[in-house]
Amino acid sequence: MIRHALRAYPALLRIGFAEMVAYRAEFLVWILTTNMPLVMMALWNAVAADGPVGRFGQKELRTYFLATLIVRIITSSWMVWELTMDIRQGRLATKLLRPLHPLLAYSAQHLAAVPLRVLVVSPLIAVLVVVMSGEAGASVAGVPLADPVRLGILVLALAGAWLVLFLTMVIIGSLAMFVDSALSVFELWLGIHFILSGYLVPIELLPGWARELTHVLPFWYSLGFPVETAIGLLDHATALRALGVQWLYVAGLSITAIAVWRAGMRRFVAFGG
Repeated sequence: MIRHALRAYPALLRIGFAEMVAYRAEFLVWILTTNMPLVMMALWNAVAADGPVGRFGQKELRTYFLATLIVRIITSSWMVWELTMDIRQGRLATKLLRPLHPLLAYSAQHLAAVPLRVLVVSPLIAVLVVVMSGEAGASVAGVPLADPVRLGILVLALAGAWLVLFLTMVIIGSLAMFVDSALSVFELWLGIHFILSGYLVPIELLPGWARELTHVLPFWYSLGFPVETAIGLLDHATALRALGVQWLYVAGLSITAIAVWRAGMRRFVAFGG
């Protein structure tokens, strides 16, 4: 079963990438609507006009929110909407008849979009480098871009952030097999995520109790952690510790997602569509 899945997965990735290219117009519209970090950058830039907020001056805030936009675009997922609709419209029944587990098929479809996302945000990455260094290619927040340890941590942090978000959406989407309004649960989760992940406010600028909370909940590990790693706000030791916690969350969410999925399968009845 595992060997069959490994053989089939590259083909699923190619199919998923082809679908993203075929629906590139919708994909680009989604990219263009993900602009909240730019709005927050303008607001915080105005706040910092008279002086730094904590250790964030205007340059640091521009750096932070540009990195936030890039990480958000690369790691985000639409899994919860797709899974909820497949359950409610009965399309999941057809996918269950296929030899490959539906969650593997979903993951391949969503993972295949990442290269295209990286291509789309590459101009933003170039802008970020210039903003952070003052001159292209020099450094990021005083940390050399060629630092292999930081780059390695960043790659693993981005992979972990993608998995945290994807698995969370699998869990919430699977609730559609139990409740009528799984999307309402997701909207509640999304509201908390926006605050505690660092999406709207750098974590350092939150009250002390909220900062402590972010490091024991998964939200920061899905966005703020890779952002702060990329721009040099975390030293190597702190970043490595956070990486370990992030991947513990990946393991825990994987177990939870499988458990919720299996429980849902026992209740699933295809309808509609």
